[in-house]
Amino acid sequence: QVQLVESGGGLVQAGGSLRLSCVASGRTFSTSNMGWFRQAPGKERELVTAISWSGRNTYYADSVKGRFTISRDNAKNTMYLEMNSLKPEDTAVYYCNTNPPAPAYWGQGTQVTVSS
Repeated sequence: QVQLVESGGGLVQAGGSLRLSCVASGRTFSTSNMGWFRQAPGKERELVTAISWSGRNTYYADSVKGRFTISRDNAKNTMYLEMNSLKPEDTAVYYCNTNPPAPAYWGQGTQVTVSS
């Protein structure tokens, strides 16, 4: 069974930066396409960015393109999300999961709050 644990969220002013981490247990991480998702209050959960199992291919939603960078270290079973130039509209709970997401893998997420 895979367990995903997100960390690194916090409160930051607009224009600031945060780095999120997602640590995976289990032996399938290195062969899984992964993604970062977020859910803002009153909104549906959305895919923010994704990365292929090898790390060679990435995808970014238009809303974060040029500001966020996804990466992974398969040797550490860890995925990262570097977030720069944060905006108040980036405020949400951020989750990691496989891409497409597996319902059983949703964790608690990590809260990111951007103040204006």
